[in-house]
Amino acid sequence: MADRVTVIGWDGTPLTAAARSALGAATLVAGAAHHLALDELPARAERIRLGSVGLAARRIAAHRGTAVVLADGDPGFFGVVRTLRAPEFGLEVEVVPAVSSVAQAFARAGMPWDDAEVVVAHRRTLRRAVNVCRAHTKVAVLTSPGAGPAELGLLLQGVHRTFVICEELGTEREQVSVVTSDNAADHSWRDPNVVIVIGGAAASADTGWIMGREPGPRGWALPAAEYGGDIWLGEGESDRLRAAQLARLGPRVGDLVWDIGCGSGAFTAEAARFGAAVIAVDRDPDALGRTTAAVRRFGVQAQTVHGVAPHILEDLPEPDVVRVGGGGAAVVSAVADRRPERIVTHAATRDAAELIGRDLSEHGYAVECALLQSVELDTRAWREEKRTVVFLLSGRLPDRSP
Repeated sequence: MADRVTVIGWDGTPLTAAARSALGAATLVAGAAHHLALDELPARAERIRLGSVGLAARRIAAHRGTAVVLADGDPGFFGVVRTLRAPEFGLEVEVVPAVSSVAQAFARAGMPWDDAEVVVAHRRTLRRAVNVCRAHTKVAVLTSPGAGPAELGLLLQGVHRTFVICEELGTEREQVSVVTSDNAADHSWRDPNVVIVIGGAAASADTGWIMGREPGPRGWALPAAEYGGDIWLGEGESDRLRAAQLARLGPRVGDLVWDIGCGSGAFTAEAARFGAAVIAVDRDPDALGRTTAAVRRFGVQAQTVHGVAPHILEDLPEPDVVRVGGGGAAVVSAVADRRPERIVTHAATRDAAELIGRDLSEHGYAVECALLQSVELDTRAWREEKRTVVFLLSGRLPDRSP
């Protein structure tokens, strides 16, 4: 095992005295090609081109001597430190950090970033990174080959964002460009790069005390009064049913939610408050207007689409979870064809519930159905005011990750 492992962050500025001292004593140095070309590297040190960090860690663990790993920016921030500290390698790691590439990117843009979300985009996680860009007004994306600015722009189709693209930060070839998301695919971009994605209606200019988004209103499945009162809530939009729907779907950061038949916008706003990206669909322009007002009231983002399901769904990006608020069995069947992880809907009668449940089962979903009865009481006289009865149906694909 290596006697000592020092991870040195490099941001293009001269190395610190501590970094030079560690590097001068190294018998093994691992890093990218531009790190291994630095003049400070000892001539006799073994050199490892850093591709797979896991493979490099195994070689370092087997090395007898002093090892140094060079990495861009702060190696503890989405960097190599996490892998090197994995129990299977048994390495004791010292870290000499530098300014992270995210901090550098926002500095070049002259913007604060305590209100930003930060995501890493690989080919396998690109869609989820794009969903974060849909849902939030300021996102820093650490890209990778095949998951760069062009791919981000293509997958953000229908959502306008501004890209601040920072290429090769800290090098002589550093370049900062500002383009719109729909034009990002028209250019070739050099790796590595960081993309700052900006757009949508900002909730607040002051983040206060916590990084990222401010906590929203306390609680969820808020009452009708928060969305304009009962006059705007249609069939199946009671707060009790909404609570059950949200619990079954579990919308989260990185998800794309379809809300088909968005009605008052209550479900759309609450799914967005959980950090998910939401596309709200309705045939009624007034419903889309109410939905837009609801998400703005709560300082979150959602895309609205005017059209009739199921036909309008054909061109929408792939969903993770779907609420069908209107359209019945035909729409539920069309949604199931797209294979989202979870689907939730409701029915007014047992016959309608059985029809939907059978169709979901035929599509391979594990189906649950519950008869929900809600009785509202006037607590001044403890008198019944309103009673609602509805069948709640939910489907989950067993072969999809939870």
